[in-house]
Amino acid sequence: MTSHVRRAEIALDLACVRCYLGFTRLTRAVRHHRADGGGAVAVAVRPFQAEPEAPSAGEPLFEVWRRTRGEAFVRQVASDTSFGTADGLELRFERALFTNTFEAHRLVARAARQGLGERMAERLFRAYFTDGLLISDRTTLARLSAEAGVAAAADAHGTADAAALRAELGRVRALGVHVGSVPYVRFGDGTVLEGEQPETAYRAALTPLTRAG
Repeated sequence: MTSHVRRAEIALDLACVRCYLGFTRLTRAVRHHRADGGGAVAVAVRPFQAEPEAPSAGEPLFEVWRRTRGEAFVRQVASDTSFGTADGLELRFERALFTNTFEAHRLVARAARQGLGERMAERLFRAYFTDGLLISDRTTLARLSAEAGVAAAADAHGTADAAALRAELGRVRALGVHVGSVPYVRFGDGTVLEGEQPETAYRAALTPLTRAG
């Protein structure tokens, strides 16, 4: 007998540190849920762009923050080397290259069609926040997709993929998702968790699904 598959959707931007934390905590909560006998959970990654007009050419994130948030903020972030460690993440903001995330989201969508969406999203987050890679660069994305085991697109120009992604970005925004609400997680029973949440909140949200399923 096949058990019912529970579902969780997470809308995120791949250059958003709150989204990286939320994604990490959600996927860990799902692993615990499965290991504890709660059954299967399918996680779908939905695209969101906090800066849809950002240029594709990379610029050091610290330089962007100096303009938008000031030198004091940059120094505060640079001095806090513990941020993210509780979640097992190595966040190297001084390496990060601010860029447009459209192409990276398109890669996640392609990976998802191959059952590798979560793996691809994790690799792109790590590429941005730890490795200092330019996640708008197609050569870089091709290498990362190969690392994750994602097959190359049949259409080299990805015209259809681009149109589908624009439509999905519009659909996500139409749901009311905005910069302050990501990561935005909707569970199969309609429960929604917005913004930064602890792992315990995601685990608790999964529990009612076990009873209902």
